[in-house]
Amino acid sequence: MAIPAAAGVLVVLLAWLAGPGLLGISHDVLGAPVQAEVTKPAPCDRADAKETVKFTVAGKAREGTLDGCGHGAGERVEVAVPDAVPDQGQVAVTLADTSMGASDARRPLGLALLVFACFSGGMFVYLWLSIPLRPKTARPKTAS
Repeated sequence: MAIPAAAGVLVVLLAWLAGPGLLGISHDVLGAPVQAEVTKPAPCDRADAKETVKFTVAGKAREGTLDGCGHGAGERVEVAVPDAVPDQGQVAVTLADTSMGASDARRPLGLALLVFACFSGGMFVYLWLSIPLRPKTARPKTAS
């Protein structure tokens, strides 16, 4: 029982040291959230729909492209503006609620599920190895 338990502890330790990327969690901060207004909405009938939004950053009115669809003209949305904004041209922005504020409960939950999986696998191996081997008995031959 010690070997499967040690293997499970080793797997959990390696997963913890690998960091959040192993469980698909990233803490990328894509910029500051800013209120924006949709100026050119896009229909949702295409996969690459882009809307045009206007927002104010550092006291300047700017225009940007938003990967998204279904908003109405004049609708206000919260977008994440990158920290490095070019002086001219459109800025690529994302919806703030899709890129910021990710649930911090995912990593502990993922690790708890990993611990449970290691425990279950270890118990399966333990139970499999503890089954006593029964010798096969020869069946008596019947007269035909």
